[in-house]
Amino acid sequence: MNSLNELDDYQLTVRGLSDRIVEAQTPIRVLDAVKWDDNVRADFLKHKGKKLPAVDRDYYAGRPLAYDPAAKKLEFQNIERDITRQLGQFNPVGQIMRRMCREYRMVIRMLEARGTEDFGLISQDLYGAASDAFHAGDPTLSDLGLMFSDFLNNIDDRGDLKDEPKNLTAKQAVDLLQHRLNKVFGEAEETIRVFESDGILADAAAGADYIKIRADAMFNERDVKALEVHEGLVHVATTLNGQNQPICTFLAKGPPSSTVTQEGLAILMEVIAFASYPTRLRKLTNRTRAIHMAEEGADFLQVCDFYRQQGFSLEDSYSNASRAFRGSSPTGLPFTKDLSYLKGFIMVYNYIQLAVRKGKLEQIPLLFCGKTTLEDMRTLRQLVDEGLVVAPKYLPPQFSDLNSLSAWMCFSNFLNHLSLDRIEADYANIL
Repeated sequence: MNSLNELDDYQLTVRGLSDRIVEAQTPIRVLDAVKWDDNVRADFLKHKGKKLPAVDRDYYAGRPLAYDPAAKKLEFQNIERDITRQLGQFNPVGQIMRRMCREYRMVIRMLEARGTEDFGLISQDLYGAASDAFHAGDPTLSDLGLMFSDFLNNIDDRGDLKDEPKNLTAKQAVDLLQHRLNKVFGEAEETIRVFESDGILADAAAGADYIKIRADAMFNERDVKALEVHEGLVHVATTLNGQNQPICTFLAKGPPSSTVTQEGLAILMEVIAFASYPTRLRKLTNRTRAIHMAEEGADFLQVCDFYRQQGFSLEDSYSNASRAFRGSSPTGLPFTKDLSYLKGFIMVYNYIQLAVRKGKLEQIPLLFCGKTTLEDMRTLRQLVDEGLVVAPKYLPPQFSDLNSLSAWMCFSNFLNHLSLDRIEADYANIL
């Protein structure tokens, strides 16, 4: 990595502005700010799921943000102003950094609006809505969720694709995952820690140099493999690659627009590493459907009942439903971050398909050079050529050797032109 005394004046200017963004965003912790306390869960279970959680604007007012929102918004405004003053209006890296400043200001506005209708509206601006289409005339995210559910129902009817029993405790999963990550990251193994945690809603969550495993969760080996590729090979790897950036240090941190790319890349990795499975896909489609229900007016109890009807316990149904309503109210518009998984998967998959079709394979590994956003990929290629961005150090094998991925995408490009409805009719007598 270049030391600061090896950078020229322009590079030092970019580095200085980039560092200011990284520092300014440090106290902004979206998931911490929107999650519900354990006493909300306890009260819901005490009333056997018959009473809406007592969460409103006053509830969030009792959990103030760890910074002054007005001062923080002004800080990002000043950084954005200085980017324009020092780099100019049309400087490519300056345009990326200015957009990041605007996004962070919008994130703060969203968090200020916790418990109100504006929270859900701003969430849709940042992460999208379930009713969004990918292109004119294409299915929406909610359509995709329903379609996947139909496919999964057909698979469920077989009865022979049941999940392996979850026979690994959190501690055993931690040990196994730590062992696998040590083999992947080699010299960085001492910086990547896997440990148990009581304070997370999901089964696992990745930080800058760690992966937390929920202490009361149970796992099987398939789960650990999914965590290895999703949390380790994508989330941790892109963080480390971002931290290796000598100039564009902002790539180590991601605003909401990078969340869509990050989660999409993680789901794609699960698929191409054969680490995904029907129950995992069902979890993602359920999240999309829950958000769509809330967007259409369903309240917390109705979304919770949606999970109960699938056989989830009351406690698990609460946990799943609360993902959709955290930051909002039990009757308000949802927090739409969980759309990032399927939305991002489709967008990243299409991007890689087009890169193969156009012969721009060198673009694909750049998805891992930090917390990237698809709309910045052409600019990032330019920044690599200029020496402002370094290529990713840690890459999954599927992306460090693009032979197999390219072959798959070539077939996929052709298969996309075939009519599956026509094929189904033609194959009716043999399937």
